[in-house]
Amino acid sequence: MCTVTFLPNGIDGYILTSSRDEKTNRLDALFPKKYFINNQQLFFPKDKLAGGTWVITSLNNFTLCLLNGAFEKHESKPPYKMSRGLMLLDFFKYNNVNQFINEFDFEEIENFTLIIVDSNNGVNLYELRWDGVKLHTTIKNANEPQIWSSATLYNETAVKNRTNWFNDFVKNTAVFNKQSIIQFHKNAGDGSLENSILMNRDNKVKTVSITCISHSDFDYTMDYFDVEKEEEIALRIFKTELTL
Repeated sequence: MCTVTFLPNGIDGYILTSSRDEKTNRLDALFPKKYFINNQQLFFPKDKLAGGTWVITSLNNFTLCLLNGAFEKHESKPPYKMSRGLMLLDFFKYNNVNQFINEFDFEEIENFTLIIVDSNNGVNLYELRWDGVKLHTTIKNANEPQIWSSATLYNETAVKNRTNWFNDFVKNTAVFNKQSIIQFHKNAGDGSLENSILMNRDNKVKTVSITCISHSDFDYTMDYFDVEKEEEIALRIFKTELTL
């Protein structure tokens, strides 16, 4: 849930990629597949612990991705009324982003940053940060590459370094595609595993998976790579069915 990149992809497309940094003693996630929830077809890897997810896409042109924390590292004060990962599933009870923002009850949910891509009419990119008291909503420029790093794991210096690595990638990449951004998520850094994009902190917290959603008129896929098992799955998403 801890490093997310967004790339524009053609006129009305995008590539959103998430590296999940997690405690290694947490249960392995289930590989992504199609689920029917709230009368919709949703595609996501499932967290075994809480049953939610950190990244999800749907046939109705919404993609969501979650990071822990808002602006800075906070003190966790459980119990909370629901897992942040279940909130992503609840999003699909609403008709649009504004309705979700205005009607969902964020009280008693732990701090988070939520990235929402709405591609129903062009591509619109939203950043929602909940600091435990107030929801901060920003509309980002969907024509420009973006990167986010979790506030709970990366301090200001680490975030700046990671942003610089991403900016170098953008500057040196002629054409954005899912292969190149996945390689960025696997390899970017300065040699220090603690804060590299594919991170590892004494095998206690590490990047456990990479998920890449590519959405355009010609390509709608979810690619998932389990770092520990070195296993991959690619889902091609159609309007009526899912094939492997």
